[in-house]
Amino acid sequence: MSAQHIHILYIDDEIHNLNAFKASFRRLYNVVTATSAEEAEKLLAEQEFHIIISDQRMPKTTGIEFFESILERYPEPIRMLLTGYADINAVVDAINKGQVYKYFSKPWNEEELKHNIDKAYEVYALRKENKELTAKLLDVNQKLEFLVRQKLIS
Repeated sequence: MSAQHIHILYIDDEIHNLNAFKASFRRLYNVVTATSAEEAEKLLAEQEFHIIISDQRMPKTTGIEFFESILERYPEPIRMLLTGYADINAVVDAINKGQVYKYFSKPWNEEELKHNIDKAYEVYALRKENKELTAKLLDVNQKLEFLVRQKLIS
């Protein structure tokens, strides 16, 4: 899949960060932005995203709280956290509660972020392929068990 087909949702309450992210990455990826967790939830209900990147410190909901709240309904997208603050507790919570793939500091390094978005998509694609292969394997196993039982009966 080409990078342009990678769908990213970026959530940040600061408009200039959303604009900077979109300006940096819109030619490489399909980028959709949201200014709040509520807006992001609506977007998640409407379309599929491969990667979700959220700012940590936002009014009402932190990035970690947002990830934790969507984890059960949207487990597939790879989650990444951006923050302007060095907070080790936030990093630990991000990994443990929100199952965050990577944590980045603001201002972000464009090349590093691009590299990690590409790697995150690889993880997404591998997980999806693994899920599909597991489903196929279970189906084949069921058919094989049925055939074995038929043979034992006859």
